[in-house]
Amino acid sequence: MDCVQIRRLPERPRRYRDAARLSGRETAESVEPASFYTGIVAELYAPLKSASQDPESYARFIEASGQPALELGCGNGDPLLELRRRGLDVDGVDSSADMLAICRRRAADDGLDVTVHHQAMESLDLPRRYRSIFLAGPTFNLLPDDTTATRALERIRDHLDEGGSALVPLFVPTPTAEDALGQPRSATEPDGSTISVTAIAEERDDEARTQRTTLRYERVTAGRRTTVDRPWVLHWHTQDGFRRLASSVGLATVAVLDAAGRPAKEDATVFVFWLQSESQ
Repeated sequence: MDCVQIRRLPERPRRYRDAARLSGRETAESVEPASFYTGIVAELYAPLKSASQDPESYARFIEASGQPALELGCGNGDPLLELRRRGLDVDGVDSSADMLAICRRRAADDGLDVTVHHQAMESLDLPRRYRSIFLAGPTFNLLPDDTTATRALERIRDHLDEGGSALVPLFVPTPTAEDALGQPRSATEPDGSTISVTAIAEERDDEARTQRTTLRYERVTAGRRTTVDRPWVLHWHTQDGFRRLASSVGLATVAVLDAAGRPAKEDATVFVFWLQSESQ
């Protein structure tokens, strides 16, 4: 059986494609993976996201592991801003300048002092070390391959203070259901604009452990349509495979947990790695 599965919606009529081309609509092929959360995608992220992260679990992790803390992939500020609101010493870092701009605006609106850095986690180089480093959700799955993931783990290791820990949520994605392709998730903005995100194509390579979904983001305001297609690339890890990657850079696995904080089953598709430096 072929390990690569490709599914796409039927092409739009030619007049639609020509109109998109003439208007300069961005296509999925024109965007680097690191630039996913920019422009309209960053603007629509919050109102269209399918789930929100509960700050309680990260507050408990910081209480157990210590401060200062660092949120990798902090994006537009959830749960970073709530943790700062509680008085916790937490910095943030993200590869998207547009998402960080939203985070800073939200912090200013709430009167919060927050330190955020514009860096990719695989090239992290910050001025201080941390007792707690965490990702609020499986953002680590956005690193496109094992080589990039290994570099990120090395940077996590080098930014951990003595006795510190890292929390890395991961998941194994399931293919988008056939009847879900082309079905938008929509919302209405305060100004009456209609916004949506739609999976329009998907390629999955089980051998490479990658899934590339083309997402179409749209905003319709007073009859004017803005459309952007972006490739959402996920790279997944097995529990044994990730444990080996972590160990290869000197990070020991303290525990592998499920969403409720219990030991994860070996065949779990959603799990969280609790890591510490092997020298600790």
